[in-house]
Amino acid sequence: MKSTLLQQKQFRNFFISDIISGFGVGLTTVGANWYVLEQTNSDSIVGTFLVINVLAGFLISPIAGYVTDKFTRRNVIIGTFLIRAVPLGIIAACLVLFKFNLLEMYALAMVTGVGWVAYMAASRSYIQSIVPQKLLGSTNSFIEVSLQVGMFLAGGLSGFLLKYTGFIAILIINIILFIVAIILMFNSPVDQLEKTGAKDNASHGSVIKYLRKHRLVLFLGILSVLPLLVTQLFNVSMPGYISHILHASSVSYGTTDMFYGIGVLVAGLITAKLLEKMTKKFINRFFLNC
Repeated sequence: MKSTLLQQKQFRNFFISDIISGFGVGLTTVGANWYVLEQTNSDSIVGTFLVINVLAGFLISPIAGYVTDKFTRRNVIIGTFLIRAVPLGIIAACLVLFKFNLLEMYALAMVTGVGWVAYMAASRSYIQSIVPQKLLGSTNSFIEVSLQVGMFLAGGLSGFLLKYTGFIAILIINIILFIVAIILMFNSPVDQLEKTGAKDNASHGSVIKYLRKHRLVLFLGILSVLPLLVTQLFNVSMPGYISHILHASSVSYGTTDMFYGIGVLVAGLITAKLLEKMTKKFINRFFLNC
């Protein structure tokens, strides 16, 4: 199945753009954490940087869903690349001209947080229009695994780039990767999914009413916050621990992040195998009883 999908030019263009854009995001995310710590020597500022990143993504989520339903998914994906590539170029120029500034880094946190959430909403919806429905499950699994591999490899490379070229070089590489991803998406098909209109939105009523009616969605939403909290604790504490306690370099931090990513990938593969053996009825009953 995987080889068949990759033989299709339309899917292959999206797939490659997904991988390389995720690789660029991985470079910038790992690089920014260490760069902020290196410049400020403050774990609390690193924490603030990450909080801004997460909050920006959280606040944009409802808008991202609306935009994804309102406009062509392919164009939204291209837009998410542009709204990150252009500010990254401006931030890189500011770092060259004015050196390090916290406002520039906080702006970077907002841009990356908003761009990533908007991209995930549009890209995962876009897949539904270019892949046959019977292949959606395996295709999503294939894409997520490939994306995680790209991101944890980016974590390892980011440490070397920080040490030998600097953070600005990482931003420039990320911009170039976004440009390549945009070119690939222009050569991908325009999705044919029906757009959700105002009537469809109104039929759900308010968000609160919808969540009351679909308790499983609310439960899963709350549950998903827990691993995010643990991940953020890791992201905040690890740079400072490696720098202040171990007195190691950005290469060690990048390598640590890479192995963290490998752990996430292995956990995902194990979970996927376990879910294959659990029936849909059992899963629904388990979550509803919780």
